[in-house]
Amino acid sequence: MPASQQSSAEAVRPLRLSVLDQSPIAEGSTGAQALERTLELARLADRLGYRRFWVAEHHGTPMLAGAAPEAVIGPIAATTARIRVGSGGVMLHHYSPRKVAETFSVLGGLFPGRIDLGLGRGADANPVTTHALQRDRRVPDPQDYPDQLAELVAYLDDRPPPDRRFAGLAALPGLPGRPEPWLLGSSPESAIWAAQLGLPYAFGDFINPAGAEIAHLYRESFVGSERLAAPLVAVSAAAICADDDEQAQRLAASARMCARMSHRGTPIPVPPVERALRHLEETEPPATRPARRMVLGSPATVRAGLEAVAGEYGADEVIVVTVTHSHAARERSYELIAEAFGLRSVGRIARP
Repeated sequence: MPASQQSSAEAVRPLRLSVLDQSPIAEGSTGAQALERTLELARLADRLGYRRFWVAEHHGTPMLAGAAPEAVIGPIAATTARIRVGSGGVMLHHYSPRKVAETFSVLGGLFPGRIDLGLGRGADANPVTTHALQRDRRVPDPQDYPDQLAELVAYLDDRPPPDRRFAGLAALPGLPGRPEPWLLGSSPESAIWAAQLGLPYAFGDFINPAGAEIAHLYRESFVGSERLAAPLVAVSAAAICADDDEQAQRLAASARMCARMSHRGTPIPVPPVERALRHLEETEPPATRPARRMVLGSPATVRAGLEAVAGEYGADEVIVVTVTHSHAARERSYELIAEAFGLRSVGRIARP
């Protein structure tokens, strides 16, 4: 294909859309209900034609029930038929790389070709919760995340790990099924680590909306591997879609209040819209609102906004994270986004 035609084909390549779900706990509901709604949302995303469905890991907060993605991925994969399912992500610094590799190998063996292993190192938990989660509580949390990554990737690739003591370990239990590893991040360090290990990189724009240069750093530093020959970038963006712009802005008040309370060190369940609007009006003048980006509006507005975010990062995929008090509003948001982008809905899917 001539270069001009190839560039044109790349320019019109459709944007992939995926879902990142944090299992938000609405005020007046329970964590168990939030987890059940995660399963409902996964089934909907599967029917609507989203590419993948990732579940997050957060600890020590009354806002989010998703503390153990490895425990939720199996039930999600079992209740869906085609969508890729994974972690967004496993906070590797809490765990043994070998145990994470074995867990996701089992999932990859049970659901071949459908499991993603997104890896992160978020520090959202309070110090006491972080200490409770530590692998070894006798010493401070070791700052060995790059070493953990290298060890885990070696296990997934069926190669001897850097620590030769573990070179003779048995093969992972789920082979030949394998998860697809991703590195999640919002900092230059994560970009460098993903590039050096030849991993696809998912950037959290909803955490740091100034990450375009970091994505560029990842591409510049990328070292190809048998797993991935060229850099691959996805961007995770916060979005709420409604029938019109005004309604989407109102729905976003709940997430904005949560963000403000978390910043104060007093996290809360996701509040109803009216209470959140009153709180924001009384305590948060517009000039002081958080700088985190949210793409809000009608289907046309949200499509344009998500395409703009993807363009900033040169991303082939946008992973949409939506937090609302109403589960019905959250489902409707994903439905409207799917319609706006022309995803191929297949109606009811027969589970395998």
